[in-house]
Amino acid sequence: MTLRTILFPAVSALVLSACAAGPDHVASTPIRDVESGPFLSAEADVVSPAPLPADWWRLYDDPILDGLVTDALAANTDIRQSVARIDRARAALRGARSDRLPQVGLNASGGYGRTPEAQTLPGQDRDGGQFSVGADVAYEVDLFGRVSSGIAAARGDVAAARADAEAVRVMVVADTTRAYADAASAAARLRVARSIVEILQDSLRLTKLRHDAGYTDGLAVARIESLLEQRAATIPAIEAQRRAALFALATMTGRAPAALPANIGERDVPLEIEAPLPVGDGSELLSRRPDVRAAEQRALADGARIGIARADLYPRITLGGSIGSNASNVGDLFTGGPLGFLLGPLIDWAFPNREPVYARIDAAEADAAESLAAFDGTVLVALQEAESALSNYARSIERRRILVAAVASAERAARIVRAQNREGLINSLDTLDAERTLAEARATLADQDAKVSRQQIEVFRALGGGWSVDAEVANEEG
Repeated sequence: MTLRTILFPAVSALVLSACAAGPDHVASTPIRDVESGPFLSAEADVVSPAPLPADWWRLYDDPILDGLVTDALAANTDIRQSVARIDRARAALRGARSDRLPQVGLNASGGYGRTPEAQTLPGQDRDGGQFSVGADVAYEVDLFGRVSSGIAAARGDVAAARADAEAVRVMVVADTTRAYADAASAAARLRVARSIVEILQDSLRLTKLRHDAGYTDGLAVARIESLLEQRAATIPAIEAQRRAALFALATMTGRAPAALPANIGERDVPLEIEAPLPVGDGSELLSRRPDVRAAEQRALADGARIGIARADLYPRITLGGSIGSNASNVGDLFTGGPLGFLLGPLIDWAFPNREPVYARIDAAEADAAESLAAFDGTVLVALQEAESALSNYARSIERRRILVAAVASAERAARIVRAQNREGLINSLDTLDAERTLAEARATLADQDAKVSRQQIEVFRALGGGWSVDAEVANEEG
């Protein structure tokens, strides 16, 4: 099964037909088909074909995260900028729609002057005034689609601005969730790193005792000291990463770092969804990604602008009328002064100088071709990002499973060593070495848990989670 013409056939139809402005109509050409089946990188034990919910972050079932996302969506400055761009596009749409309405104008003038004596008849007053008042109405007959094409272009600009705003919201949600996940993962890694340092400190203490008793040389002490210092040095770096994530959360939610609630940083277990992720399929991806929607609407808008340019090849017909009165004083304007009126069509046609019109058409067609290519490229990038994110996530899960098995093996080895130590079969240093190996395995697993959290969030971002075309259309209709 294929998704014909990549999401919406109207894209190529409007672009390549130039909105059918005027008598000439260019047949549309379908864009390359795109598979709409399951993702190539979708593995049954990692993801599911169930639709991705718009509020995907609630799958983590973390009330603190829910509050952070709500705050970020309300406070983010990029979202506010995108809303302003929507307002600007709406204003342009209102202007375009006003071309469908009759244009009414009112005018009035007045003056007072003196006529030269040589131009004045005997007995005529040289001083006098001249006043006029009138109204005119004009209505453009949209025979060749100039007005309708302008409205279509403006409507596409509004939809593109809305989609751009939703793309910002998708990024804000993903960045907020990622920062919260980074803080939680850093806290978990800190816990493991500190446990490793404690084990190494015990190992160093016992090694020094053995050295003082003559059971080992100074090399063993030096090696334990070096390893301890290396592991201790990782703690400030991890703490710095945790603080950076918390500071990022403060900025995203419109707070100063000092104003971030203390409970935000309390989570010390990785943010992770254990069940298969709902990801839908390729067709759902293309209808969900706001950048695809924005590119589609820009292609539609630029296609409509071809119709605007082509309409200039044909006469612009305006039905109009005017009415007015002239008098030598203001009182006579409304009490019987001479009244004049005019009714009739007005034809405005740039003929025979049509070369500027053809130039504008060529420019509009070039813009439309560029937008159509951008739309096509956006679709391909969306598919590539989704497949890459799913593949990376699957490999992260695979590596985590291996590390979980390694931790289990290290735990079994540690239990055996502890039992042997209790029986006096091995010394305490061997026991501590086994404990250190277990701690190192847990540290590697903690690092991988952080990567899995990030990969999960990247999957949701690549799939356009946090927005749906139905919501955007509802907003547009509203």
